[in-house]
Amino acid sequence: MARSAPVLPPGDAQPTSTLATADAFRSIAELGGDIVFIIDCASGLPVYLSPHVNDMLGYGVHDVHEHLSTNAKGPLAPLCAGLQERLRRFAAGDGSRLRVAREFELRRPDGREVLVEVISTLLLDEAGRAQALAGIVRDLSARREQEREQKRFASMLNHEFRTPLSTIDGAIQRLEATNANADEPTRQRHRKIATATDRLIAMLDDYLSPERMAALGRQRQANTVAPRLLLEELVAQARVAGRKVSLSAEALPARLRGEPAGLRLALKILLENALRYTPTASSLAVLGRPVGNGVELALRDSGPGVPAADLPRIFDKGYRGSNAAGLPGSGLGLYMARSLVEVHGGTLEHAAAPEGGAEFRLWLPVQDAPGKGLASSETSSDNRDGLQGSRPTERDPGTINTRNMANP
Repeated sequence: MARSAPVLPPGDAQPTSTLATADAFRSIAELGGDIVFIIDCASGLPVYLSPHVNDMLGYGVHDVHEHLSTNAKGPLAPLCAGLQERLRRFAAGDGSRLRVAREFELRRPDGREVLVEVISTLLLDEAGRAQALAGIVRDLSARREQEREQKRFASMLNHEFRTPLSTIDGAIQRLEATNANADEPTRQRHRKIATATDRLIAMLDDYLSPERMAALGRQRQANTVAPRLLLEELVAQARVAGRKVSLSAEALPARLRGEPAGLRLALKILLENALRYTPTASSLAVLGRPVGNGVELALRDSGPGVPAADLPRIFDKGYRGSNAAGLPGSGLGLYMARSLVEVHGGTLEHAAAPEGGAEFRLWLPVQDAPGKGLASSETSSDNRDGLQGSRPTERDPGTINTRNMANP
């Protein structure tokens, strides 16, 4: 496909070798509507800029060139902010500055602010010296609007759920206060309702509260997490619950690619299941080890284990095992935990513990290693007609299940 010719202010020369290296980069990036730029490291001025820069930022090519050459504090200054310091650090051997991604707001001439992401990399000459800075500018306005819609939706859900829950909570408190002489089964039913209501209200506070939504809007969310920290937090939660717990972690990487809150929730669900289905005096073991191209985080209990008849369906949405009678729950915990792990390119599996009990193994790819194969040819675990195809098979500790739902 033909590409538009570089647009340069009159009289400027092109570094031909650098531009030739970036031909494919420019063509592909501009197809997606992003702005492509190449800046000469010596002068700090653009030698290439996408012609449609005006559509996104409201400035023409010559406006940008003139602005960067004469005004270091104007609305377009963030495009090249820190370039000289970046070059100095790179020349001193700091390879972390070779590729940089930033998000910030740029003010258009009409006063409207545009949220943009700028991803740039240094282009090197044959001697390894930084010759030019190439990058793209991506408009994130649509993503911001989507986040606003998500917050509005979450706020609506919070209100719509909290109102009836508050009514139920008030009603059960009145029943408990006015039925002091009720028989024991009735009091137990009241307690179950109150406990379930408290749990749902706590979930609203944890995930859908206005404070939580505001924090999401203010902070850039982390996309890496320390696996050992995840395990140490799990151990601390188990000890707070009054359980004896051991930790064994071997050769874990410093960081894993992933969303910390989601992975913490998956592990929390596994812990809650272990606490619910094992004797209070029994012990737990938290394990971490490298397996294949990733790491395995496991929680082992010494309880009665999962009934054999329930094993094929324990990760199904809404399924409750034969040992769940009389215990609180909705059958969504393990289903949710597996879903959270799968979107990280990992797997969640059950295995019988060597000394009895149950062991749940959470596998995640290491940061720069390939994830497991996509499951595009398999039936979703939501599809009851395809359960056999959607479940991973049991494996020995040294093997890896290669099926997963997504691989980011």
